[in-house]
Amino acid sequence: MNALQTLFVKELLRFWKVSLQTLAAPVLTSMLYLLIFSHALAGHVQVYGTVPYTSFLIPGLAMMTVLQNAFANTSSSLIQSKITGNIVFMLLSPLRPWELLAGYVGAAAVRGLAVGAVLLVAALAFVPLSCAHPLWAFVFGMLGATMLGGLGMVAGIWSEKFDHLAAFQNFLIVPATFLAGVFYSVHGLPPFWMAVSRLNPFFYLVDGFRYGFFGVSDVPPATSLLAALLGNVACIGLAWVWLRRGYKLRT
Repeated sequence: MNALQTLFVKELLRFWKVSLQTLAAPVLTSMLYLLIFSHALAGHVQVYGTVPYTSFLIPGLAMMTVLQNAFANTSSSLIQSKITGNIVFMLLSPLRPWELLAGYVGAAAVRGLAVGAVLLVAALAFVPLSCAHPLWAFVFGMLGATMLGGLGMVAGIWSEKFDHLAAFQNFLIVPATFLAGVFYSVHGLPPFWMAVSRLNPFFYLVDGFRYGFFGVSDVPPATSLLAALLGNVACIGLAWVWLRRGYKLRT
């Protein structure tokens, strides 16, 4: 097994050994969102003309869990390594920057997609849901997981203690995911807030993923795909540059 495979497997085992926390807990939280919001709004909100609100919620919640868990995997791993001091062993290994990036982001994508898949399966037990374009759904799920895996690396490298990482997550990741159209269609917003929503890169991930299920979306899927690709280039590219320079890692 080469060094990249070793890092990838290590990161997989790191979250798998606490699967009750990393897999089961996010699914339970999202199912509670589904139960509460569907019960409160199912009879009052109609989306895309014919899509029941409960069905509308499921892809958004699935993408939200993908994004948050992919981010958590890389960011928590890096900050723990920095605080305990064992990041030095990673930097002294034969792994090149792109291999470090691939190992961390690859494992983050697996965790994010695994949680999203478990949530979808659990939700199907309560709500029937079809998938009009499975390939589109998979592509946006993968792009969302890799983008937030890269952003998690950026946050983990930048943070010097757990407080910094918590601030990054609480003031950026959580608001951006909640305001990405997970619980509503942006077409129901006033024009100003609709325009603001379109500045949120997470919105395009959620909207594109939802298109894979219903075949309809708030913006054209090609636009969402372009935004998702640009987001990946920005997040993964910045993480690679910082890894290559050893920014906040060699001090």
